[in-house]
Amino acid sequence: MLKNNPSTYPLAPLLSLTQGIYWSHQRLLAVASQLSMLVIGSIILTNLIITLGERRLQEEWAIQRYSELQTIGTLVTDKVSFQQFRTLIFANDERLKQYLSNPTAKQQRELQQHWQELVQNIPELLGVTLYDPQGNYKFSTASNFSKDPLSPTLLGVSRQMGGREVYTSPLEFVPIDGKLEAYQYQMAWLEKADQSSMGYIVTYNSMEQMLEAIKPAFSSNRSPMLMLDTQGLLYTGASNLAPLNNIPTSLGASLKQSYPALWREMSMNNFGQFHGEDATFVYLKLELTAQPETRREYYLLSYVRNSDIAAKFYQWQNIVIAASLILTLLAAWVILLSHMYRLQQRSRQYSIDVANGLFNSDIGFMMVNENARVISANTKAAEATLVPLDELTDRSLQRTLCLDDNRYVELMEYVNKMGQWSGDISLESINGPTLRVHVRQAPRASRGSPHLLITLEDISELIQSKQQAFINELLCDSNVAIALTDVNGKLIKMNPAFDTMMQLNGDFNHDLATLLANDLGNQWQRISSQIAMQGQWQGQILCAPKEPRSHCLQATLKGHVGADGEIDYIVCTLEQADERGLNREKRDLIPHRSVILKRLGDLENYFTSLPPQSRLSSSLLLMDINPEGMLSHMSDIDQLANRQQEVEVQLLLETPAHYQILHWQLGKIVMMLPDTDATRAHSFALNMIEKLSGNGLSEGISIGIAGYQEGQTLEQYLNNAEIALRRAKQNNEQNIGQAFTRHQ
Repeated sequence: MLKNNPSTYPLAPLLSLTQGIYWSHQRLLAVASQLSMLVIGSIILTNLIITLGERRLQEEWAIQRYSELQTIGTLVTDKVSFQQFRTLIFANDERLKQYLSNPTAKQQRELQQHWQELVQNIPELLGVTLYDPQGNYKFSTASNFSKDPLSPTLLGVSRQMGGREVYTSPLEFVPIDGKLEAYQYQMAWLEKADQSSMGYIVTYNSMEQMLEAIKPAFSSNRSPMLMLDTQGLLYTGASNLAPLNNIPTSLGASLKQSYPALWREMSMNNFGQFHGEDATFVYLKLELTAQPETRREYYLLSYVRNSDIAAKFYQWQNIVIAASLILTLLAAWVILLSHMYRLQQRSRQYSIDVANGLFNSDIGFMMVNENARVISANTKAAEATLVPLDELTDRSLQRTLCLDDNRYVELMEYVNKMGQWSGDISLESINGPTLRVHVRQAPRASRGSPHLLITLEDISELIQSKQQAFINELLCDSNVAIALTDVNGKLIKMNPAFDTMMQLNGDFNHDLATLLANDLGNQWQRISSQIAMQGQWQGQILCAPKEPRSHCLQATLKGHVGADGEIDYIVCTLEQADERGLNREKRDLIPHRSVILKRLGDLENYFTSLPPQSRLSSSLLLMDINPEGMLSHMSDIDQLANRQQEVEVQLLLETPAHYQILHWQLGKIVMMLPDTDATRAHSFALNMIEKLSGNGLSEGISIGIAGYQEGQTLEQYLNNAEIALRRAKQNNEQNIGQAFTRHQ
């Protein structure tokens, strides 16, 4: 009973490794893909935030710069208007009037000196010139301007204007101190009291000096500002800053040619902003004079470089990148933590499932503490020990397994010494089963005595099977020769009587067809078919030619059908034949008639020879003996012929002498029943099926019954029987159908 099995402690590390956190390839690929997507998304989002931030900064700068341009434009317009007013003041000056009324050299010197002082004190005023009524040059302050007469066109324009109006010229260039400078001159008409002309006064004003005076209105003196006319020519604003691509750097250059995209945007709008590849531009259209004849329109253009915007946004960019990096690391940590949490949850759940699978199985489990008392058990353990589950807890192990003191002490000593014990324990004293018990020590959780894990397996059926096998072996140990073979007749098991009779000496490498070749060898295929159809076969074998029949052996081959409906085994029994039984069987086998017609013509002759009254009250019975699917599992069509022959022999034994049988087709038999109405024909068919069933021949048999109609031929008679047979095959109860019959 006591077995020295090796300890199961080495299994514990393997189990813990199986239940631990395991990073599978799929999990690693998932983490890698999620981290990659996180990094890519972080980079895209960071770039998007930086781009939007820079664009937002550009828009804010553009809004601020546009506000500044509006202020500057208003100031420039006011300046030009003031300059016109100042030109009128110059035209109405008393010194000028005195000179015009008395043009002496002294008056001229005083007037020139006065103008020169004004030029020196007013930065944007470049000079003053006086012309006679014909437009010829008279004198001016020291300047670089031409002394040519006024053009007739200019004189014509001035005559169309009123006496209080001032003509303002377009911007032009003049070299001052070695460089070009944009200027604008204004001309006023000097009138007498009778509104006749006394000449013209022209003042020259520097646009660049005017803008320099207004420039402090900008937020930064380094901010560029350009002035262009409606044709895109640059008049002022070529600063000392680093040149920008596509922006003209010399006066008189055309923006229309150097930057067509920007100029197209400006020419279609009076104000707005334009985002280029290198800078963001803001522009505003100015109207310096409002007179239709002298309308002067110009553009103020300013820009800020994208690199300057990026430089201003550099600190915020670093903050965004640092924040994005921190958030990416935190998100990556969250992803790893979530995967680890899921792995731990699954590991914990797997451990619980493993424990439940080990404990809640078809085998009984119990856990016993150091005091040998049950602390936990499953349902199977309660069923095996015949103790309710709620009462099993805190029950002693000795009482639970119904052990006496000596055996319990022996068991515990062996467990403490070897670590485990296996054996069989019978609970017959409480009408319980026999259990296969395995006791082993659990891993120590503390320094105390270890707990015990106990498995209980009910082996009562195994013991009963062994007992039944022993009883069957005793039953087979008789004088009757018995052998067990497979479906092909090969020996599997035999009792001593069969071994002695066949003189095999325990050799199973034989089959019945070979051992009994003279009696069974030639007809083994037919015998196998009969066993398959009827379940058994009986016959006499080993008969001596000159010996009485009692010296023969009666052989019985009985088939055992498996779960699939096929023959798995054959039980062969050999016993001495009984002479009286043979004689009685021979008498019982004398048929009522011995003729079965083979041709339809013979049956027609018999039908024609019947008396009219017998024919009129006759019935025709058509029997189909072919079971459904019979040929699908039979290897030879001759087996159906053998079955039909057996049915015909049975019909010869049971059919009255005045009934006639016809072997019509393979699987179909025709019987002519004279002087038999439909009721008696149906009763005869029922009795016939019962007889065939008693001999195992009724499977798949269907019978159709037709009654004779006056004037019918035999062919019509058979057709009616065919109709009845089809009805019979549709009837699942008796497989008997009738057609064209009349009951009496």
